[in-house]
Order: sequence, then C-alpha cells, then structure tokens
Amino acid sequence: MSIVLTPFARARLFPRGGRGNAIQDCTPQQFELHLNTVAPERVLDGYAPFCKLHVHRNWTSTRCLTVPITADNRHQLRSAYEARAREELPVLVRWFEGVEAPVARYLIPILYSREQMAKEGNPVDADWGVVGCLYTMAPEEIPMAPITMLRNALGVEEGGSGVPIDREAYRRSVDFWDANANWRP
Repeated sequence: MSIVLTPFARARLFPRGGRGNAIQDCTPQQFELHLNTVAPERVLDGYAPFCKLHVHRNWTSTRCLTVPITADNRHQLRSAYEARAREELPVLVRWFEGVEAPVARYLIPILYSREQMAKEGNPVDADWGVVGCLYTMAPEEIPMAPITMLRNALGVEEGGSGVPIDREAYRRSVDFWDANANWRP
C-alpha cells in the first residue's frame, strides 16, 4: 500500500513559514516516509467506504487540534468567514487565540482512496492520498466539523466528497464542536 500527501493536505499540514498548530518537527517528505514505512497502531473506518484513518503514535511535538471550551477561556474564542482554498466559498469558523493545546499523543492521517481522489479531480500516484490529519490525545477520530459534513453533502463542485449527511453523525459532531474549538497561535 502506498500513501502520498495531497497538495490540499500539504498546504494545510505543512504551511509555508510554519504555524504552531500545524505538524511540527517533520517535513512533508519525512511524514510521507513515516506513513509508508511504519504500520499504524489501528486502522479506523472513515465516514465513507473510500475513507480510512491510520492511527499513529505522535513522533513529533505537534499539539492537539482542539481545546475544550470552558468558562475560563470562552472569552478567547474568535470567528470569521474563511475558505480552505481559493475555489471554495467562505464559511463561518471559530478558534481560540491565546490558548495552547497540549502535545498530542496520536497523529491520525485521513486517507482517501485513489479512486475517490480521481473522482474529486485530484488524482494521486498512490493507493491512498492524505487529505488531512487529526492530532489527538486518544487513538480515535474526533467528529468531522458540521460545516465539513455540509460541504461534503453539497458535492465535489463545492469542495466536498458527495457523501450525504448522516443525521446522527451530524448531531454527534454538533455536540463535540459545541464544547470544543480549534486554536491558533
């Protein structure tokens, strides 16, 4: 099985100039090499048959993606309309400023099959393409953000995958993201 970083994931996980909430102490090439040479501790099914998540112990100093919202840090939440890529429409996002997450115990790359990548107009020269990565304390998936589920349901034309919304998964996502937020340095 071969795995490559997609351009979309490379830009988000390894931004130019670095970023405190991106992958640390590892180049994109080292990341790919690790995924192709070190077996994951677990393989989780993703939200669709073409999606898999590989659970790896964190071999970097990368910090968790999310922080619980508390009475003490709620005032540090910020929001804005942003797009993940130029061709996508901006959506409302929120994050913490001035809050730092703990170092993650696990890195969980999100993989799409070669067939799905081609369907979305982003072919890869490998069996799997990395489209994202979760940085977590537990060896399990955190719920996809509600807006990502909605974008996926809108289809490939809007930056999604074409997978309809699972109403129960959406409700679990809302519960999680109502109590947690991403952070930015």
